[in-house]
Amino acid sequence: MMGPAHSLSGAAAWLGVGAAMAAAGDPMPWPVLVVGALICAGAALAPDLDHKSATISRAFGPISRALCGIIDKLSHSVYKATRGRGDPRRNGGHRTLTHTWLWAVLIGAGASALAVTGGRWAVLGILFVHLVLAVEGLLWRAARTSSDVLVWLLGATSAWILAGVLDKPGNGSDWLFAGPGQEYLWLGLPIVLGALMHDIGDALTVSGCPVLWPIPVGRKRWYPVGPPKAMRFKAGSWVELKVLMPAFLVLGGLSGLGALEFI
Repeated sequence: MMGPAHSLSGAAAWLGVGAAMAAAGDPMPWPVLVVGALICAGAALAPDLDHKSATISRAFGPISRALCGIIDKLSHSVYKATRGRGDPRRNGGHRTLTHTWLWAVLIGAGASALAVTGGRWAVLGILFVHLVLAVEGLLWRAARTSSDVLVWLLGATSAWILAGVLDKPGNGSDWLFAGPGQEYLWLGLPIVLGALMHDIGDALTVSGCPVLWPIPVGRKRWYPVGPPKAMRFKAGSWVELKVLMPAFLVLGGLSGLGALEFI
């Protein structure tokens, strides 16, 4: 799928989690619901770090473009070193390493560890990166026509404000993990969910997605998971633009209302 659909799916997924928790009698604080949805929307773009033409490659100028090139080569190297007998030869690393459940878990765990050990500036950095990505994904047309600096300023300002809101007692810095020194440990959860939503979205397209790696399926270690080929669609097709994106908007909106109703 394309960047906007990925971001919408990520935001809708986190709002869905919020609605489910509220229905179960344990609602999220509203700042966690909002911040988590934005982080998840941004994280849903991150697996395309292996693609030099993806939305994320433009998000931070030369830095993100260079990083995408490095991740592409790293992913290709891992693919070549681990491919099974049934896996085809590839010329690049797109839809390999960064499109797996293992990558999603490791990135989320790393973000949680950084948030806990790095203090406020680490939290601000995590928020800034994902809020910029959320703007690029959710407001893609406005972001493309505006200055990158304005997008970065919006991300930095939003990160500062939202971190201040979360820091207030009862607003969610210690949500889900209330032990001493565990503030913001939950930040990795929307990152994992966003990455997995990206993989699920790509699995619906023609090429599928090797989300199960390194678990082998038959003779393939990089098995392209997906529905029957007759049910798949091309990225950017009318199915994505006219069906899935409106569905994500509606489901996200209903889930958000459901989650807030119990707060």
